[in-house]
Amino acid sequence: MLRFFAKYKFFAIVLFILSCIIISVIYTILKPKRVLSVYEPDMVNLELVDSTIQHVRKYHKIADFSLMNQNGEEVTQNNYENKIYVADFFFTTCQTICPIMTGNMKTIQEKLKNDQEVLLLSHTVIPETDSVPKLKKYAIEKGVDDTKWNLVTGNKKHIYDLARKSYLVAKSDGDGGPYDMIHTENFVLVDTKKRIRGFYDGTKEEEIDRLLEDIEVLKEEILPH
Repeated sequence: MLRFFAKYKFFAIVLFILSCIIISVIYTILKPKRVLSVYEPDMVNLELVDSTIQHVRKYHKIADFSLMNQNGEEVTQNNYENKIYVADFFFTTCQTICPIMTGNMKTIQEKLKNDQEVLLLSHTVIPETDSVPKLKKYAIEKGVDDTKWNLVTGNKKHIYDLARKSYLVAKSDGDGGPYDMIHTENFVLVDTKKRIRGFYDGTKEEEIDRLLEDIEVLKEEILPH
């Protein structure tokens, strides 16, 4: 009996290896590709969503916008046409979460510096003080690549509406007027159809890693091969 098994040992090993390869190939073929969720307002914490759209369950998209970047150039939705992009809200004099968020956005910029399909967009929440020159100074200090990343200012109500009605990431304060808000640490992943595909804590490295992974998943889904 032992001689029998010794005689066919080689064939048994080869058969075992072939079986593993076949099972692996079948699993790969049958395993569904991961697809990111499309976020609608009714899926998000109500604190971060304007009351006028909290009921919306489908077809939510980022509204058209017109803002001014660090170079004094108008930036609109057309600048992000057919692009994947990451958006957030900040202000230049913030000493708490903003420096961390900006540093992590810089990490994304560097990781994707040669990727022409992905852009970045940061909105100031205090445009009355964050003027174009201030944004430019901040951009230089933080190493912002003007071809990749826009820091934008503009009409406060317009920015407030974008935060609460489009990106779904800002808490309403109300203490200082109808358009005051508390921005959150969220980074928002937006696809080429202007839909929200993910929220990420912009202060945590592991969340940035998850965001970068999700960008690759999103590219596989929506970009032509």
